[in-house]
Amino acid sequence: MRNSQGDRWTEADVPVQRGRTAVITGANTGLGFETARVLAARGAQVVLACRDLGQAKEAAVRILSGSPAAAEVVPADLHAVRLDLASLASVREAAEEIAAAYGPVDLLINNAGVMMTPFRRTADGFELQLGVNHLGHFALTGLLLGRMLGREGSRVVTVSSNGHKSGRIDFDDLQSQRRYRRMAAYYQSKLANLMFTYELQRRLAAAQAQTQALAAHPGKARTKLIRYLPAWMRWEDLVIEQPLGQSAAMGARATLRAAADPAACGGEYYGPGGRGELRGHPRLVASSERARDVEAQQRLWRESERLTGVSYPV
Repeated sequence: MRNSQGDRWTEADVPVQRGRTAVITGANTGLGFETARVLAARGAQVVLACRDLGQAKEAAVRILSGSPAAAEVVPADLHAVRLDLASLASVREAAEEIAAAYGPVDLLINNAGVMMTPFRRTADGFELQLGVNHLGHFALTGLLLGRMLGREGSRVVTVSSNGHKSGRIDFDDLQSQRRYRRMAAYYQSKLANLMFTYELQRRLAAAQAQTQALAAHPGKARTKLIRYLPAWMRWEDLVIEQPLGQSAAMGARATLRAAADPAACGGEYYGPGGRGELRGHPRLVASSERARDVEAQQRLWRESERLTGVSYPV
C-alpha cells in the first residue's frame, strides 16, 4: 500500500475546493455533517441532501456560523435539498433539482445510511437497509453521473463499513422476504456499497471517463446510527466499544481523503489506520474477497438496474 499506518492525514490536508460542487447525502448530522463542514471551509459549494429539509437547513447554518473558512479560501455556498433514499420518486426529484439548480457536480458523497433497523420496507418495497444504503445511492449516482463525467477530478465516494467483511449478498433472498436478520441485512448492504464502487470504477475506466469511484469507512465512529440497535447492543456499544472508537470528525477523515486527496485513485478504499481499523488517521485498507468478486459485482449491478429502473451513461 502507498501510505503506511503511521500517516497523519488530517483536515488540513484537504486542498482548496473553490469552484467545485459537492453533493453529500445525510449531511445534517454525524459523518456527513463533518464532511460538509470541512469541504465548505475549503471553499466548495456544498449541497446537503437530506431526508429532513429543515434539519439540512439548520446544519447549513451551523456550518456557516461555526466553521469560518481559512483566510485564503472564499467561504462556500451551502444549499439544502430534500432527499429520501427510501423513495425512488424522491431520489429522482432530488437529482432533477440538483441538476437544474447547481450545475456540474465534482463530488458525490454517498454517506447517508441506516443500521440494523427493525424490518421495514421502502416506498418501493425494498428491504429498508438495502434500499437506503445501496439501491437509493445506486439510483442517485446513476441520475447524477452525467453531470460529473466531464469534470476533471470528479469523484463518487461511497461510505461502506468494516462490517462488510461479515456480509454476503443473498441473491436468492435479496429483500429478506424469507427471513430477516437485521445484522445480516446491514452487512449485506455495506458489502453492496463496496461491490458497487468497484464495478462503477471498472465501467468508468473502460469509458476513459475523468470521474473516479472510491470508498471509505469510518471505523468505530460515534454517530446516531446506533439508535436502532437492540438495547443490549446499545449498552455494549456505549460502554465497551465506543471508548475504543473515535469522534465523527475523525471518522469523516477517511471519506475526505477518498474525496480530496490528490494522490487517491479510483477503486481505492480508505479507513482508519489504527488497530482493527477502529480509529486513527485514514489510510488505504483492504476489503474482503467477496467484495472483489467480479461476477457477483456485475450480477448485483444488473439487479440494481432492474430494481431501480436507472441505467448508467457508462
